[in-house]
Amino acid sequence: MSIYKIIAVALLSTMLAACPSAPVPDPEPTDTTYGGDDGASTDGMNGDDPFGGENMNDPFADELGAVIYFEFDSSEVRAQDQDLVVRHAMALSGNSGMRVRLEGHADERGSREYNIGLGERRAQAVRQILMIQGVSASQISTVSFGEERPESMGSSETDYAQNRRVVFEY
Repeated sequence: MSIYKIIAVALLSTMLAACPSAPVPDPEPTDTTYGGDDGASTDGMNGDDPFGGENMNDPFADELGAVIYFEFDSSEVRAQDQDLVVRHAMALSGNSGMRVRLEGHADERGSREYNIGLGERRAQAVRQILMIQGVSASQISTVSFGEERPESMGSSETDYAQNRRVVFEY
């Protein structure tokens, strides 16, 4: 009788191993949302982008810069970029219905985990300045992409400098 049990277990194991499993999605980058709805939608493609990408409508793209840059291994907002953050704060505090997502990025130097943390610290530094200027925490969400979404693919210092950034997405 034990030979039948062994055969049954082997057959069952073979069948289970042959069954296709659902693909396990890659984990999302660190996403820290403060205050609920950040304007995301699951409605699908609206026809504006034939490739199905996000269609972020940045109302300040022409008036304000949408990107601030950081020094190597730093999450301190540079003096020349603080004025830009303050201008974004004035626009956000004047419109309580507007939401912004701060996307933190890092260059490829360092481990993946370290760069995720560095991108988060950068986004949080910008968030702090916005909140000090009167923007409600419910209007701001942060996400860190670390080194996963480089702006520039090269390995020069200029390329690295373009990848150390926080992007304002409205």
